[in-house]
Amino acid sequence: MNLLTTVFLVLIFFTCAYAEKPHIVFIVADDLGWNDVGFRNPQMITPNLDRLAKAGVILNSSYVQPLCSPSRNCFMSGYFPYHTGLQDGVIDDDAAKYMPANLITIPQKLKQLGYAAHMVGKWHLGFCNWKYTPTERGFDSYLGFYTGSEDYFTHLRKMKEVKGEVGLDFHLNKTAYRDANGTYSANVFANRAVEIITNHDKSKPLYLYLPFQSVHTPHQVPAKYENMYKNIENIKRRIYCGMVSALDEAVGNITKALEGKGLMDNLLLVFTTDNGGPTFLAANNLPLRGAKNTLWEGGTKGTGFIYSKTLLKKTGYLNTGMMHAVDWYPTFVELAGGENTDPNMDGVSQYDMLINGGPTKRNEFVYNIYDEREAAAVRYGDLKLMQGSPGDHNGWAPLPHVGIDEDVYEADNQTFPPFMLYNITADPTEHFDLSATYPELVDMMKKRLENWKKSRVPAQSNAGVPAANPEYYGGVWSPGWC
Repeated sequence: MNLLTTVFLVLIFFTCAYAEKPHIVFIVADDLGWNDVGFRNPQMITPNLDRLAKAGVILNSSYVQPLCSPSRNCFMSGYFPYHTGLQDGVIDDDAAKYMPANLITIPQKLKQLGYAAHMVGKWHLGFCNWKYTPTERGFDSYLGFYTGSEDYFTHLRKMKEVKGEVGLDFHLNKTAYRDANGTYSANVFANRAVEIITNHDKSKPLYLYLPFQSVHTPHQVPAKYENMYKNIENIKRRIYCGMVSALDEAVGNITKALEGKGLMDNLLLVFTTDNGGPTFLAANNLPLRGAKNTLWEGGTKGTGFIYSKTLLKKTGYLNTGMMHAVDWYPTFVELAGGENTDPNMDGVSQYDMLINGGPTKRNEFVYNIYDEREAAAVRYGDLKLMQGSPGDHNGWAPLPHVGIDEDVYEADNQTFPPFMLYNITADPTEHFDLSATYPELVDMMKKRLENWKKSRVPAQSNAGVPAANPEYYGGVWSPGWC
């Protein structure tokens, strides 16, 4: 009887301990512009995102990487991409390139703390071997696609400029998933998320990672969402905005399910983009300078917010504290009652800033240090130093002109001095290069950059591997070729 009593009490203890840990829902939009949400731009119809953002905390200085694979690396590992070999570009479909296997991912860490961990959506962190895929990196279940983009309805991925390399890129755990053919991906992902929420065992805390396909190219959306923007004559912009509203509806359906299950009472919801919007297609980053795949603020300052009914000590304000995508990992660990024991991790916990409204724990970060070219950007306090060319889209792109349906803004091919210096606090839109005026500050920042560079690792190769062709796997993009 004593043994049974002891076992019972232990079970009660762990059940209560798990129940007290907050649930975490981490939603990532793809290629969403700074000004492509209703709480910044009244042109956008995003009532669900607006409601959550205004009732939570809008993040005004939350940084991501210029491209998606590097940002996802940050979310998953807490490491800057130039420390994992993922600093140059994205992971191509046929490249034997991946997030290093020795890193403990955030779902693996949270599972050690008693969490159930599920993923729905875009992976884009390598899949040439099964050990690099979501269910081998800590997730209990996975529904989504491995590559960077695909058709929203057929879920087929065709390699750019490679004849014949086309295949299905949709998996349920490790099995090719064909049942979603014809269904828009935002709806597929929302439905799967609702299913996970509905079936979740409430005795365990939940970590749900939801990196949506929306609003990455190809720009596709059901007509009812496009028709919400009949006032916009530019076709590409109209479709893009419709995609944002479809994403918003999906988020609304997910939060409704969380409410219905009773999980919202002890939950932190995070919403962020993975990089700035591609203004050269249809996105809007105004008033920020630059676009996706540039080191300007428009490519690296991510629109986002946090929301909780019960956890936040301060709500309804604009948080200007500096944080970076690598900070989400240790923040979630502290929220879950754990401790980050990796001394090399780049991320720092922003629990106090986000939950209590305290000061940021960060005063510097690396935007990126490229390996393929002499280009980099770092931040220290108010100052931002850029070395080399920030990218190919360097202006303040306005909205597409009325009536034009082509891509409006081509690469501008500007030339830049070896180093540029900006005060981001005083000049968040990067109009005034201070490098000629304050050479002593440039020298100080260059020393900081050189210190960061000492720990750079070589970039992984993005060379194509012919064995990756889906024709060898029954027409499916599949692991097994590295």
